[in-house]
Amino acid sequence: MSSAIVKIQKTSGIGSEKFAKIGIFLILAFVAFIFIVPLLWILISAFKDDMEVHRAGGFLLLPETWIFDNIAALLHPDNTHLPVARWYFNSIVVSVSHTILAIIIVSMSAFAYAKLKFKGKNIIFFSLLFLSSFPPVANIISQYRVVLELGWLNTPLALIAPGLAGVFNIFLVRQFMYGIPNELLESAKIDGAGEFRVFAQIVIPLCKPILTVVGLFSFTGVWNDFLWPSIAIKDIAGLTLTPGLQLARDPFVARIGDMSAITLIAIVPMVVLFLCTQRYFIRGVSLSSGVKG
Repeated sequence: MSSAIVKIQKTSGIGSEKFAKIGIFLILAFVAFIFIVPLLWILISAFKDDMEVHRAGGFLLLPETWIFDNIAALLHPDNTHLPVARWYFNSIVVSVSHTILAIIIVSMSAFAYAKLKFKGKNIIFFSLLFLSSFPPVANIISQYRVVLELGWLNTPLALIAPGLAGVFNIFLVRQFMYGIPNELLESAKIDGAGEFRVFAQIVIPLCKPILTVVGLFSFTGVWNDFLWPSIAIKDIAGLTLTPGLQLARDPFVARIGDMSAITLIAIVPMVVLFLCTQRYFIRGVSLSSGVKG
């Protein structure tokens, strides 16, 4: 009798756990559907003419005739009124340059705060961490003044340099480096390796997951930034893609196909970048170096 009761309890427990998983899956699927539908609409509308976009009942239907002129016209080099191709190139150059420099600066700073010993290390770090709690918009005026004095205004340097030493990124990498055993670094020093060699040949390879996350955050932040490029760049040809979309809104306000094409061009690199770095992103966010001491 008791064994039968135990079997019933186990069966009911498995059944309730199964229903709970199904419920969680349905909720997540519904949330994912809410986020995916606008992207699907943009993707489909980019290859429709405006008449078909406004047609009732064609919200998510595939185009009757696939139109590629929307994207081709926007990326044409002779398009001087809205130089989307130039904006696209500027975004790639600025985002890639900023990402590479940010990874170098952040990794070196995090290594100093995590593994080196110097006076006032924690005071300096937590002071920077406190200052980073202020909203970025509060620094716009001072940042503009610094860029102006350096002569970087209306140049790519005005978009690349600010934010390279992001305190949040340094904090992430610093916490990750704490998981690397000090004994591993000390053994390398005993074998004759200097601090830079230890950093380059031991620490950096172990920090590849979290540095990928930092790179993804840096690239995405610069690519999607709208406010600062709009302030620092006055020349239309020097803009990046995100503030350029604002300029494209007025002439294309009623041309949904063209606006969808521009939006599609802007989001494709983000999707490709995330798909390529998804494995490292998941490992990096866990803040575990995977090294057992």
